[in-house]
Amino acid sequence: MPKFAANLTMLFTEHAFLDRFDHAAKAGFEAVEFLFPYAFDPAEIKRRLDAHGLELVLHNLPAGNWDQGERGIACHPGRVSEFRDGVQEAIAYARTLGVQQLNCLVGKVPAGVAADELHATLVGNLRFAADALKKAGLNLLIEPINTYDIPGFHLSRTAQAAELLADVGADNTFIQYDIYHAQRMEGELAATLETHLPRIGHIQLADNPGRKEPGTGEINYAFLLAHLDRIGYRGWIGCEYKPATTTEAGLGWRQALAR
Repeated sequence: MPKFAANLTMLFTEHAFLDRFDHAAKAGFEAVEFLFPYAFDPAEIKRRLDAHGLELVLHNLPAGNWDQGERGIACHPGRVSEFRDGVQEAIAYARTLGVQQLNCLVGKVPAGVAADELHATLVGNLRFAADALKKAGLNLLIEPINTYDIPGFHLSRTAQAAELLADVGADNTFIQYDIYHAQRMEGELAATLETHLPRIGHIQLADNPGRKEPGTGEINYAFLLAHLDRIGYRGWIGCEYKPATTTEAGLGWRQALAR
């Protein structure tokens, strides 16, 4: 039986962020995730989690200036100190919030940087992050993102992520496999999930096209969720989609697919 976590960056957005925990619990979710907690007091987020009996399963490391279009800085040679400061900030939040894994968005390819320098910077930063997180008892995730939605994003395919983790060489590093991004970049969802399952630490979903609820597009989620059960995935599945109308109006897919 799949376990679904509400992504509070994408769902219940008709409500203020700190109010979304209440709405997620009332909608039947037992866990949540979100992109970034850093604009809020971690003690207040923890209070909301505890008040509604919710588990936090994921948030991201700081990713640069999001409002200005940055989507991670781990591959930027000129911003290593900023990245490493962000790792420490994320760990501090994780300790308060009780989350066990943090996701790193590696970023867009910076202009004028040679491929070997970019790779060396990224590997070095991920080794630093993995070591710091391991000391705190945490896992580090990296997420391939499709380059249609985010042109220039460096990490875009599952095999590329697996190769990167091999270069990093840390046993607490895993792939965050987003079904929507993977469908857009490579397809072969069932086979890819099975091949890389030992290194997949978290899964997210949305349908394609449009990044809407499961059942609105081309992905056969009834088959895919059953396949995940068959191959032994036991983690949470983050619901990171854009509701077609309101979040509550579109939640019927959970019952339809959990049969």
